[in-house]
Amino acid sequence: MEEQQRSQQAQLVEHIGIMGGTFDPIHNAHLAVAEEVRVALNLSYILFIPTGQPPHKRTHHLTPSQHRLAMVERAIASNPFFACSRIEVDWSGPSYTTDTLKRLREELGSRACLYFIIGWDSLLDLHKWHDPEGILAQLTALVAVGRPGYSASGALGNPFDQDNLDNTEYNTKLEERLPGITQRLRLVQAPMLEISSTDLRQRVAQGRPIRYQMPDAVTEYIHEHHLYQ
Repeated sequence: MEEQQRSQQAQLVEHIGIMGGTFDPIHNAHLAVAEEVRVALNLSYILFIPTGQPPHKRTHHLTPSQHRLAMVERAIASNPFFACSRIEVDWSGPSYTTDTLKRLREELGSRACLYFIIGWDSLLDLHKWHDPEGILAQLTALVAVGRPGYSASGALGNPFDQDNLDNTEYNTKLEERLPGITQRLRLVQAPMLEISSTDLRQRVAQGRPIRYQMPDAVTEYIHEHHLYQ
């Protein structure tokens, strides 16, 4: 009976991938990375969180949040393992990751295991984020994926190089920057599609094609609402 109860309790635990970003606009590279991480780590689902007011982009002109949210909802509609959260969009102040994770933890409950997805270039700068220790404290795992166009010649090297996958020196340097990070770190090699939101916005403004770089539903939404023109 006790084994059956433990089995039932284990089934109630949800392993949730967290993928945040401005998504201005969301595109196929975002979706491909999310699906790769979900399958690689056997996650229950991926939760996309469009940023509300990102503190590091206060001078950057962001498309209104209702449009970015709507584009995400349309982009993920065909995947039952993708979901979208308004948690940052509905927040009135700056959206710090540590605060978002705390609110998300309160919303989802203690049985939710959170896997925060970042690019490995962001991994190298995580110690500079607001309350990085608080970020790690909320997570079951920090999932780092490769990103196109980023040089592997940084101070710590490329963690996806085979020589670095079990590199004690590499891990030591990461720990020096942010103690406890390697205990939660997971590396996932995802398909790297060289698509960027910046380039897509420029393409729309210039009347160049964007089809096949994002779901058709997002392309249609952009044209319907005359975004990026």
